[in-house]
Amino acid sequence: MRLQSKFDQANKPFTIDAFYDPDTYTLTFVVYDPKTKDAVVIDPVLDYDPKASSTSTESVKEVAAYVEEQGLKLHYIMETHAHADHLSGSQFLAKKFNSKVVIGANIKAVQSLFKGIFDLPEDFNTDGSQFDVLMNEGDILEAGTLKIGAIATPGHTPADLTYVIDDAIFTGDALFMHDYGTGRCDFPAGSSEDLYDS
Repeated sequence: MRLQSKFDQANKPFTIDAFYDPDTYTLTFVVYDPKTKDAVVIDPVLDYDPKASSTSTESVKEVAAYVEEQGLKLHYIMETHAHADHLSGSQFLAKKFNSKVVIGANIKAVQSLFKGIFDLPEDFNTDGSQFDVLMNEGDILEAGTLKIGAIATPGHTPADLTYVIDDAIFTGDALFMHDYGTGRCDFPAGSSEDLYDS
């Protein structure tokens, strides 16, 4: 469900629109330049029905419809981390818009850890090759006129990355506004000390 924007965007070179998924309590962001239509999507949700043990694309289709309605050029789908509270709709958007999927380079550590915990097959790659772009702290990614910086914010998971676009930051569910605190740090390799430092 698209949320009414509370961001003061009057003098910004970009627009931020948020989509709320009530089943997972998560936000997906569409960030775009209203003049050039260059865009990125951050943390898209794939629906999961635990009773039926099935997935659907209702939430991510709403985001895709918005991208099409606005005539946006979707360059990247950006994951702040590998999510435990919802499934990612990034592959759906990547295929639909021929876009690239971005995540923090430390996803390799998470993949190695999870390969052992979940007894994944020997041929499961732990080199991040399932993603198109692996970002490190300090990297700058250009999506047309949008310039996206990366800040490592580990703690919730070792691979959390915060994206910086101008004066806006997108932290996923690692860091919240001061009155809400931080994300969980009890996932495998999560660290309250790292999260505090982040």
